[in-house]
Amino acid sequence: MRESIFARAAAVFMIAAVLAGAVPVRAAAEMVDTGSNQVVITPTVPRGKTGRRMNVTFTLKNDTGDTWEDVEVGFSQDISYIARPDALAGEYIFPFEVTSGLFDTKHVGTIRAGGSKGVSLSAKVRSDLPEGYYYVSVEVTSKDSRVSTVECVNMWISKSTGTSDEDDDDKDVGFVMGEGQSTPYGVYPNVLDFTINMRNRGYSEAKDVNVSMVLDKDSSVFPFDINEGNYDRNFEKIAAGEVVQLPYSMAIRSDVYTGYYPIKFEIHYRETATGELLKEEEVFWVRIRNKDKDEDSSGEFNENDRTKARIVVDSFETVPETIIAGEPFKLILRMKNASSSIAASNILFSLESEKVDNSAIFTTASGSSSVVVNSLGAGEVTELNIDLVSRAGIDQRSYGLTIKETYDSPEFKNASETVTIDIPIRQIARLNTGTMEVMPDSITVGSESNIMFPINNTGKVILYNVMVKFEADSIQPTDTYVGNIKPGETGNVDVMIAAAAPTQDEGKVKVLITYEDENGEVQEAEEKELSLFVTEDMGGDFGMDIDVEDFTDMPAESTSVFSKYKVPAIIGILAASTVGIFAAVRIKKRRKARREEEEIDNEIS
Repeated sequence: MRESIFARAAAVFMIAAVLAGAVPVRAAAEMVDTGSNQVVITPTVPRGKTGRRMNVTFTLKNDTGDTWEDVEVGFSQDISYIARPDALAGEYIFPFEVTSGLFDTKHVGTIRAGGSKGVSLSAKVRSDLPEGYYYVSVEVTSKDSRVSTVECVNMWISKSTGTSDEDDDDKDVGFVMGEGQSTPYGVYPNVLDFTINMRNRGYSEAKDVNVSMVLDKDSSVFPFDINEGNYDRNFEKIAAGEVVQLPYSMAIRSDVYTGYYPIKFEIHYRETATGELLKEEEVFWVRIRNKDKDEDSSGEFNENDRTKARIVVDSFETVPETIIAGEPFKLILRMKNASSSIAASNILFSLESEKVDNSAIFTTASGSSSVVVNSLGAGEVTELNIDLVSRAGIDQRSYGLTIKETYDSPEFKNASETVTIDIPIRQIARLNTGTMEVMPDSITVGSESNIMFPINNTGKVILYNVMVKFEADSIQPTDTYVGNIKPGETGNVDVMIAAAAPTQDEGKVKVLITYEDENGEVQEAEEKELSLFVTEDMGGDFGMDIDVEDFTDMPAESTSVFSKYKVPAIIGILAASTVGIFAAVRIKKRRKARREEEEIDNEIS
């Protein structure tokens, strides 16, 4: 075991010596052509800064018919491959500092046939690099040996400014509380069930992580009852970029006031298995609704608080279960008198929707937003059916609906309570395509045509892992990966289609656009069509070396016919050649313009 550790250390030292000593840094290397990559796909070029850590992010794509098990990925240690790339003429510049863990592989897991997974590798950029493009080779293997390849990834390295903001972003381990979630909202006397998303925003794995909630007996500081002896949450490890969940169920204190409360946490962790125990403090906010501060706060006991009924939401459901923004639905509320001995009467339930931009998310389909129930005995449940309409054009998330209660009890008149439920609203993914450019739109068997068009996300949700497939009897089946498309943004398709057989129909090529939802489920394909005609290759030589003397041996009648039409024939041949050259030049110009636009977009982002 000790010999293997020493051997690994020696290998890393040799790699560092070769890359640092044998490769002088004079100017940035050129980009390599990654268009032939089959497994390692980079929709955008990763960006880093000198002397700083960076994430090299890419997608592993399985285009085979087999599932890959136990996939591993990492930077290649093959120095002969790195130092003498076939694609470039100059000396290779390795852009990262070589440390003992740089070439460790990362376990990706299973990638099913036709599927893909996003991967991010972390490394520290050398401080002595000039600004420019660089590349590294990435090795992908699997335990079942179904995949074993080394492919390149380009990256852009810029000069670091040395600001404090960059230092903060360069931490090996750091944590963010409340990743991608809204503030939990609790109403007394209900129990507040909430989960906190915590992300490791650093570049290294955190080990032996312990998250402790800081408790306080002062209700003005900590709004929950302390019912448990320990509110710690423990994790053996949290990978860089990984999000873990901290679940809590807390009873709200009766003497707490309405407002926002910061809940403090202490996070203890190690950066290595045997490293020192480090500490970080974070804050997560919750919103509580109970009594306002201008209410009587003398602390005197009011016996009426014990003699009024408690009406809570026992359960609720919607019909349909999945609510699409802008469509009507039925809300079925089951309200329960949670008191064991006190009845309620003259009960008025009023619904009040959460608002966004001063506009209510939910409105009643018809009639009033209030419902009256004559009486509700102790422990009884009543069912309310309300027809509602959700607002169109809102983000896909859960929205609050507040039920305000006013009722009488035998010894407490005009009691009022408020409870809130959260109703999830979904959006339908929408996309459309721009003009499909086919150049040329008529080709012969064995030749290719360039197809370009944009895919616009016109909906409110992200389209994940967008793929485009081209199918027709006259072409070789082709598919291309577009990537994720955010709402309001555009993904571009640029692909070459090879002709396989002459067109026997109307020349229609089927275009199938698929994408995944937030749960990774592939959605039904959007089908489009384009026109592309394929003709048989006649095998003739239509070059420019036409010699009229070749026709001198023709019979007189043939010679006469040729003499009559030779000028139009030669002009036709020249025109066809010119069209072919023009098409090739136009494709080259369009691709160059597209690359320049994408580079400008990347620089702006």
